Amino acid sequence: MIVDTDQLLEVAWQGASAAGQLIQESWQKPKSIEYKGAIDLVTSVDRESERIIIAAIQHYFPDHSIVGEEETIVHGADQECRWIVDPLDGTTNFAHGYPQFCISIAFENRGIVMLGLVYDPVHQECFKAVRDGGARLNGATIHVSPLAQLDEALLGTGFPYDRRDFADLYLSYFKAFMVRSQGVRRGGSAALDLCYVASGRLDGFWEMKLKPWDVAAGALIVTEAGGVLSDFSGNAFSIYGQETLASNGLIQREMVEIASAVARETRVD
Repeated sequence: MIVDTDQLLEVAWQGASAAGQLIQESWQKPKSIEYKGAIDLVTSVDRESERIIIAAIQHYFPDHSIVGEEETIVHGADQECRWIVDPLDGTTNFAHGYPQFCISIAFENRGIVMLGLVYDPVHQECFKAVRDGGARLNGATIHVSPLAQLDEALLGTGFPYDRRDFADLYLSYFKAFMVRSQGVRRGGSAALDLCYVASGRLDGFWEMKLKPWDVAAGALIVTEAGGVLSDFSGNAFSIYGQETLASNGLIQREMVEIASAVARETRVD
């Protein structure tokens, strides 16, 4: 199938802007909250946002496949074209009225992510990227930071939902990066953290056990802004992998060295 990225982006934005309006109107109001796990929650707004986005996609591309965080799986007639949707990345923040959350939409063709869109409705910031077409924030081209020293870097991170069971492991990485960087921030939305790397607000980011809908759009935005992604060992990054390490490229080697050292020290035989 020949992919028209302009049309795909327009549809992604149509779904994101409509869902974003719902989120913007709801984030400071009482929420209906359910728990998928001990600390993994979902709200009715997550589900309605996903419904809005899926409806927009299916209106224009009824044959495409879709996977969404809130249990939406559409096996379309065209298995080569797949949308990857996170209708509300940062649900815990949203549930508490903390303004750090977003919508993430990516489009994958034959296993390759072709476009990504991340929309922060509270701050009305829309990050977009098309493969081999650069990255933009509200229409303006963005680039990763030029900072070349890890000890001067501002890093972002997050903790998986099983952090109560593996707190020592995750804090080992946090400590290692904390003492080697200028600072570490824990925003609560991996998709936004990746976009902040792409726009130079963060110099690097690491997290474990993210899902494809958390990283698919943001990872493309990082690479199109001139950044680099890998796993913690420096191997090729996959949106289906267990490790995400992103940076401006200039501090990637140092970050990989630190992450690899922690992995060796904490390995359980």
